[in-house]
Amino acid sequence: MSQTNGTLQRTLTPIMLWGLGVGYVISGMYFGWNIGLDKGGTLGLAIATFFILIMYITFSLSYSELACAIPKAGGAFDYAAKAFGKDIGFVAGMAQWIEFVFAPPAIAWGIGSYFHLLFPTVDAFTFGLVAYFIFTAINILGVKISATFELIITIIAVVELTIFAALTLPAFEFKNLTTNPLPHGIEGCFAAIPFAIWFFLGMEGLANVAEETINPQKNITKGFAFSMATLGILAVMTFGSAVGVAGWEAVSQARIGDSPLPAALALVHGNDGAMYHLLVSIGLFGFVASFNGLLLAAGRTTYEFGRTGHFPEILGAVHQKFRTPHWALLFNMILGIAALYTGKTDQIITIAVFGALSLYIFSCLSLLRLRKTAPDMERPFKVPAYPFFPIVALTIAAVALAAMTYYNLLLAGVYFGVLLLSYLFWKWVDSNK
Repeated sequence: MSQTNGTLQRTLTPIMLWGLGVGYVISGMYFGWNIGLDKGGTLGLAIATFFILIMYITFSLSYSELACAIPKAGGAFDYAAKAFGKDIGFVAGMAQWIEFVFAPPAIAWGIGSYFHLLFPTVDAFTFGLVAYFIFTAINILGVKISATFELIITIIAVVELTIFAALTLPAFEFKNLTTNPLPHGIEGCFAAIPFAIWFFLGMEGLANVAEETINPQKNITKGFAFSMATLGILAVMTFGSAVGVAGWEAVSQARIGDSPLPAALALVHGNDGAMYHLLVSIGLFGFVASFNGLLLAAGRTTYEFGRTGHFPEILGAVHQKFRTPHWALLFNMILGIAALYTGKTDQIITIAVFGALSLYIFSCLSLLRLRKTAPDMERPFKVPAYPFFPIVALTIAAVALAAMTYYNLLLAGVYFGVLLLSYLFWKWVDSNK
């Protein structure tokens, strides 16, 4: 039922790209960011988020140039390979693959945690497991079906965040933002970086559907621009309305786990009213949007590695009927379930962020190099304020990666160890072909 040399089908429109771009990320508004409050307090996380927002704005514009010039499903893998050769391309691709494969199990745990609030007799892992089976199947059935579904649930999730803000902002008090705002000093700003990134993690997945986009040279740029604008507004609104109710400690991960928005709403309206149950129920759409979208992006990343021979050839196969990378999606599901089983949401998020930051660094370096080595390459979109924007994105990403390594030495060792071992194994396999 598959063919290795198959092609993906171009069906995605600008509005679908907006749905994917926002959908990849929007679960980060519902959970995960609150772990950063334990690390840095209100001010520490806010400062980290401010610089990360600047990074994402400048990076998304830089990444748009690459995605339009090289519209390939491999994203950063293809950009780095063209700029620096196949060795650097492999490392960049592995970093991207780690981000997209590790982010979904963290979101699956969030789905399970929200469902557990509604059905306390069933544990979070079981709900997360069911989510993997359902949404992997949806992605196998076709990219247009997946993207249309993604658009619908993303709109619902955005509306729900607006409702949450409307319900909590009347109880907002500025003093709640200034109570013990920096409990761990300036170091807390750096320690909170992974969870500031979680607000926006995954938007770069738009580049991985370039081969399935109608007129990607124009529409990918539109998708990045409108998605980033929407996400910036949502992040500021959600952060302020949640923390402003009763201070950062009331919605920190140490206090309430993976459900900060229901915790904030319960402080205002109680946890047994209609609005509370509405938020928990509809709030699941935010998780589903990101989960479904990142499964799609991860599938394309694994597919590209399989198609180019960096992973087993079968992972580069395309289903003859549905025109989707079904074996890649199933392979990612198995790995994701294994990560989900650990229940270590904060550690899974951190590993995914290590991959994302590496991707950003390699991509910005690729852009700078290709401007010099391939000046005549067709670029339907060029990043404004070149080279200032890519250098700003590169600098912030490098500082963030260094800070994360310092505050997460063990996880950094695991992440860089995986990159090194996978590279050495690939070189060994490649040399014995």
